[in-house]
Amino acid sequence: MNEKMKAVVIAAHGGVEVLEIKDVERPFIKSTNDVIVRVRGAALNRADLLQRKGRYPAPQGFPQDIPGLEFAGEVAKLGEDVRSLKIGDRVFGITGGAAQAEFVCVPENELALIPETLRWEEAAAVPEAFITAHDAMMTQAGLRTGESILIHAVGSGVGLAAVQLARAINAFSYGTSRTKDKIEKAKMYGLDGGVTVGDDTTGFVDSIKVWTHGTGVNVILDLVGGNYLSPNLDAMAKRGRLMLIGTTAGAKAEFEFFKAMRKRLTIIGTVLRSRSSEEKAMATKLFSDEVIPLLANRSVRPTIDSVFEIKDIRKAHKRLESNESFGKVVLMI
Repeated sequence: MNEKMKAVVIAAHGGVEVLEIKDVERPFIKSTNDVIVRVRGAALNRADLLQRKGRYPAPQGFPQDIPGLEFAGEVAKLGEDVRSLKIGDRVFGITGGAAQAEFVCVPENELALIPETLRWEEAAAVPEAFITAHDAMMTQAGLRTGESILIHAVGSGVGLAAVQLARAINAFSYGTSRTKDKIEKAKMYGLDGGVTVGDDTTGFVDSIKVWTHGTGVNVILDLVGGNYLSPNLDAMAKRGRLMLIGTTAGAKAEFEFFKAMRKRLTIIGTVLRSRSSEEKAMATKLFSDEVIPLLANRSVRPTIDSVFEIKDIRKAHKRLESNESFGKVVLMI
């Protein structure tokens, strides 16, 4: 008889009332390179809200009813070919799903050691935000020292991670948010300038022209999508790189080819969840090499909005869904 564990379960698609805490079967080692992690904390993401509503199913091979894309915990069991970890090691990482449970099974090369400087709730707030930001702005967009970056939804976990990583390489960061309060808070993390955006999304273009002396920004991290696309093209410098990461404002927009062609722009869509294990492993390795040392010496740090116990999962979803959160909503397990 298989052992049981507590997990967040999506009993049906809908509002927060469909979220339940249930006893489910523990994951087991499937591959000789697998690791079972006793989860201590897991942060929430927009993907969890969409999965709950039936609009973002988990990738093939992951449970459809247990959400969770990131976690922090202790190594509980090792596959026979695992060499880099030992029982009791503190690790964190990303996964395609099922992280909001007492145990999760993850390949060895998709895990990273947690710096001693981070508490559990801090560690849980790191993986998705910092791996996403680092992969998008550094690995794919190639942001360099002295360049500029515009970050939409700058008060989000990914947005605040991006601000800090830009500061770490002496790049200039600018951001947008629906509220002035989030802009002001983000400045404490190194944001060089920010502007609030309402229903008229074109307003940030003039601010960018002022801040960059008319040249435009080199990189944009768009965590919003929708009608931000056209002003994004206006705000970019020649040979700029636009990273499409989120669609909270909509998944469709009118595209003006001439703007992109004239500036010779590069437009890249990116997502972590559905990548292959090999791609996730590479993103994790680069994060380990380049970001963990910054976390260890506190040059960058996770931003926690609020912390909930697993039994309060519905309250946690309400908090993230309110759009009032600044940084990560964390679930302790």
